Amino acid sequence: MILGYIRVSSADQANADRSSLQVQTDVIEGFARTRGVDKWGVQIFTDAGVSGATKLAKREGGEDLLKTMQHGDTVIASKLDRMFRSASDAIDMFEVFKAKGVELVLFDISNEPISTGVGKLIMTILAAVADMERIRIKERTADGRRANKKAGRPVGNVPFGYRKVGQGRASTIEINQDEAEIVNRMHDLYHSRKHPSYDSMVKQLAKEGMLSRAGKPFTSMAVRRLLIQEIPA
Repeated sequence: MILGYIRVSSADQANADRSSLQVQTDVIEGFARTRGVDKWGVQIFTDAGVSGATKLAKREGGEDLLKTMQHGDTVIASKLDRMFRSASDAIDMFEVFKAKGVELVLFDISNEPISTGVGKLIMTILAAVADMERIRIKERTADGRRANKKAGRPVGNVPFGYRKVGQGRASTIEINQDEAEIVNRMHDLYHSRKHPSYDSMVKQLAKEGMLSRAGKPFTSMAVRRLLIQEIPA
């Protein structure tokens, strides 16, 4: 069976550009005719006004498509960016299609399934580019973290016991006295040996009104993590 997928964002609809639903439908039905299937033999799944940044499985039409497709089916979209967020997303989802025995045709890449011929070659190149981009993102993130740490700026989430001051690159962290008192109290309880387990420490902290940032009692795991964290001075 041939299954088609079409999508436009609200901006696409407003501009009525060549990515419109009807243009995409025409491409899919034209492909079906080359396979000897008329438009009545094509099932099309639609996401109208849905951002391409949303994963396929999180879109209403995309979710229905993934649930409906079966071994031996062929899924076609007019363009890669109509169905997937990026080349790397397409590579990841292609493995899902392959595992189900479903062929995928992205018409802007090739009019043949991407598992064969030119489509396979292009997807191999895209996979290499996607891997390189993942490595570059990881390196940039690591460089940014090192630079922030060296400059005394926050790295990731601000640890309990501290708070962020300022915005952007000018931001720094300083001790949050209220939270620091809670962390110090945890150490007092731990070293007093009056509360031999993390669970008993959690109960005592709650009894004293010492709660997490969410306003809820700490979990045993959170207490353990804070005890091995550097103590705010």
